[in-house]
Amino acid sequence: MTDSKIVLITGASSGIGAATAAHLAQAGHHVIAGARREDRLRDLVDSTAAAAGGSLAVRRLDVTDRTQVAAFVENAVDTHGRIDVLVNNAGVMPLSRLDALLVEQWDATIDVNVRGLLNGIAAALPHFQGRGRGHFVTVASIGAHQVVPTGAVYCATKYAAWAITEGLRLELDPAIRVTTVSPGVVASELADTITDADAAAAMRTYRADAISPDAIARAIAYAIGEPDDVDVNELIVRPARQR
Repeated sequence: MTDSKIVLITGASSGIGAATAAHLAQAGHHVIAGARREDRLRDLVDSTAAAAGGSLAVRRLDVTDRTQVAAFVENAVDTHGRIDVLVNNAGVMPLSRLDALLVEQWDATIDVNVRGLLNGIAAALPHFQGRGRGHFVTVASIGAHQVVPTGAVYCATKYAAWAITEGLRLELDPAIRVTTVSPGVVASELADTITDADAAAAMRTYRADAISPDAIARAIAYAIGEPDDVDVNELIVRPARQR
């Protein structure tokens, strides 16, 4: 195993975030998992047996609140003396056709998927630059690479997440690593946020073949476990049957 790292994960109450938090804690890393649903975070702690030398702590976090994100990072630094990895995973997917005019859902999607990502970068970047090392991991989506009907706003936010992360990689000193992970169809609660009936029906068909969130957790573990001179820039992980 690689040396134990201090890893912060947003959106960790379910799906990819929860799977990644459990996987990394079981691999011996010190994980701080943040999300809005505190009951789910407590369940995550109860169900995770961290490996010797590892740990899993949780903290309520709304990534749309810049002050909360800053406090999330600062608390980890105060506790552990540093942070090594930030996994920006929090995301929502309330799909709908544009002519449904669900503008409040558009705003919420942009707030979480784009502003939440930027808030994480703003909070962690000074610490990484101060130490001269660190690792940003962005969980984007296959939607960053292809657009589907009902997914215009969601895919736009995930393309933005890809572009922001790639821009960050190009701007930073190579000692700070940057990875974008784009999952395909993964078993999760994301589709549960879809209130538009037509979009929900389309997603039931689209999501017929799904992989476990553990597959994405393993991909993230691979990226952060590589030696410091190896930067895994981008990974697309999807069901073998997905086209």
